[in-house]
Amino acid sequence: MPETIAIGPHRVGPEHPPLIVAEMSGNHGGSLARALVLIDAVAEAGAHALKLQTYTADTMTLDVDRPEFRVRAPESPWDGEKLHALYERAHTPWDWHAPIFERCRARGLTCFSSPFDASAVDLLEELDAPCHKIASFELVDAPLVRRAAETGKPLFLSTGMATMEEIDGAVDIARGAGCHELVLMRCASAYPAPPEDVGLAGIAVLSERFDVPVGLSDHTLGIGVAIGAAALGAAVIEKHVTLAREDGDVDAAFSLEPAELASLVVESERAWRARERATFGPTRAEEPFLAFRRSLWFTRDLEVGHVVETGDLQSLRPAGGLAPRHLEECLGRALAKRVARGTPVTRGVFA
Repeated sequence: MPETIAIGPHRVGPEHPPLIVAEMSGNHGGSLARALVLIDAVAEAGAHALKLQTYTADTMTLDVDRPEFRVRAPESPWDGEKLHALYERAHTPWDWHAPIFERCRARGLTCFSSPFDASAVDLLEELDAPCHKIASFELVDAPLVRRAAETGKPLFLSTGMATMEEIDGAVDIARGAGCHELVLMRCASAYPAPPEDVGLAGIAVLSERFDVPVGLSDHTLGIGVAIGAAALGAAVIEKHVTLAREDGDVDAAFSLEPAELASLVVESERAWRARERATFGPTRAEEPFLAFRRSLWFTRDLEVGHVVETGDLQSLRPAGGLAPRHLEECLGRALAKRVARGTPVTRGVFA
């Protein structure tokens, strides 16, 4: 069984409910004040952690206007946008990180981030981030994986688009750099992601292959896929969050609003609690309701010596009489005593 990993005050592993991570990304809308309000909303929704993305447009791409440097994804909210302009609009300025971390601490949220280059790792280390996350697109960036792993902090590796060979390689690099507290994140790197592309069965595959906790970085619409992941044992669920989709923030189209996040917090824990029990027979909670199973009852007032026929008795709730499977053997038998309507059928009433 995968070991339990500490992420701040939280425990991540099979014996604990999913860690719910709210991804802010660029949904601050270019305003630190809005970012802080979103943090408050995330805390009030009951999430456990807030995640940032730490980069600048220049650490992500070149300011070049060629076709290769534009988003080409018709289903994406960013289709046609120039990469540098998109990242300039979406990035979280580095001088915002300290007040964001401070606000999270004040609201009881664990704050961490996805660094996108070594300088971002350095910044997050200065802020004493409790862990780091490598985004799916950066899983193949061996130097970045190694640098994050060398911090000795727990490391999330997101696996969107990755082949098993690429996941093996990233895990080997991280472990080789001294990081043994790993969490793999199942992910479909489309925005929004079609549910059929998520492949929740991969949670168990990754857990068994690497013996680490496995979560879901979810870009589908709504919370249905995330709840399914919790029922399958996902240790972490990450969803993008916005104050209001209608505001049009950079990731708003596939983000949860605060009320939806609150539902995810509650329902994912319920799904997690329901996930494993495979025993049969009544549970402790069901035991009082055994009394309301069906049994055989007399439906008429009948005299001594009456030969029981169809219509004299019936399978009804509650329990108390013989089980309905004994119906046929009761027909054609004479009564040894008088019975009133509503008397349970027992062996003792027959001659």
